[in-house]
Amino acid sequence: MTESEHDRRKKPDGEEAAESSSADATEESEAIDSSEPDETARDESDSLQAALNEAEARAEENWNQFLRARAEMENQRRRAEKDVAQARQQAVEKLAAELLAVKDSLEMGVQAARGEEATVEKLAEGSELTLRMFDQALEKFSIEPINPEGDRFDPEKHEAMAAQESTDAEPNTVLTVVQKGYRMGDRLLRPAMVIVAKAPADS
Repeated sequence: MTESEHDRRKKPDGEEAAESSSADATEESEAIDSSEPDETARDESDSLQAALNEAEARAEENWNQFLRARAEMENQRRRAEKDVAQARQQAVEKLAAELLAVKDSLEMGVQAARGEEATVEKLAEGSELTLRMFDQALEKFSIEPINPEGDRFDPEKHEAMAAQESTDAEPNTVLTVVQKGYRMGDRLLRPAMVIVAKAPADS
């Protein structure tokens, strides 16, 4: 007879049942304990996967928004370039239309000068009429002449061709305008060519 069998015989039936129940409970507890880490790991994995999916969805949405914004900016840039080109083309067309009228007047003046009844007075009158038409065309586009005779010399608007001694004009003032300048609004198209006064040498 073995020692374990001897012990079982010595123990009452109640004690054996208690020990068996306790052993079963221990095994069940160990089984539960061993299954809890697996469930926790699965929960964490599911949570991480959900967070990853959400982050990927946000990243894709942000990327799509970026692509749409870039496409919109490119479209706006192209529209702006197109609008500028159209505005420039329209301005050129308007100016050309005004200049064509001046050209017509010049052609008529040339034809009149070749006629038998042409006189100096008529040619001068035709030239003056054409010049007025040209001035009106420039005014429509805000192109103004710069005629600074008697004004203080301004290097931003005038270009000095020479300096001439003068007792009548103050030094550094414009004595003579050799060629008018022109400006369009605040933009200088051409400086005026001028002769500037200077003090006499003996003074």
